[in-house]
Amino acid sequence: MKPVSQATSLRRAPVQRRSAERLTRILDACADLLDEVGYDALSTRAVALRAGVPIGSVYRFFGNKRAMADALAERNLDRFTDRVTRRLQATGGRDWRTAMDAVLDEYLDMKRNTPGFALIDFGNQIPVGGSRQEPNHRVADRLSDLLSAFIDRTPDEDLRRTFLIAVETADTLVHLAFRVSPEGDERIIAEMRELLRAYLARVLD
Repeated sequence: MKPVSQATSLRRAPVQRRSAERLTRILDACADLLDEVGYDALSTRAVALRAGVPIGSVYRFFGNKRAMADALAERNLDRFTDRVTRRLQATGGRDWRTAMDAVLDEYLDMKRNTPGFALIDFGNQIPVGGSRQEPNHRVADRLSDLLSAFIDRTPDEDLRRTFLIAVETADTLVHLAFRVSPEGDERIIAEMRELLRAYLARVLD
């Protein structure tokens, strides 16, 4: 797996394995420090120290901590997509309900266990770019492309709009669940699943 999506505007993309491994260490350090000190106190110098690399190595890839956080968000989205793909391949089913559960379960697991994800996830807490590059648009587009074949639907604008509404709804309610409880309030999560099932059944059945 690539350590960071090529869609991210790196100053310089890694070519050699050693460079790619260094980029991975930088992003791992960034994720750990986000959990420890938050975004405002994050610094490129602290990341370099934690990663065990010269500060120049950080600036070789990123102009500032905002670019580094966005790269971490892109990596999160790549890893999330990989996890959902593997989960769906293992199930062998072709039902949108199976797909929805896979998407939600993998997202909740990353929210609870992936360093830095609770703050950055796919960029929702630190949005970048124009409206079409907003994190939930990127997630909805990625899910449309990923799930269209699984649920036997064309990845057209109607499907993208459906997934965007579902993603925006889930994003709001998941954040509410984690504000109520550090591990995510299970009653709110259960209500969210029911709400999404009702909406998607009207559109996808």
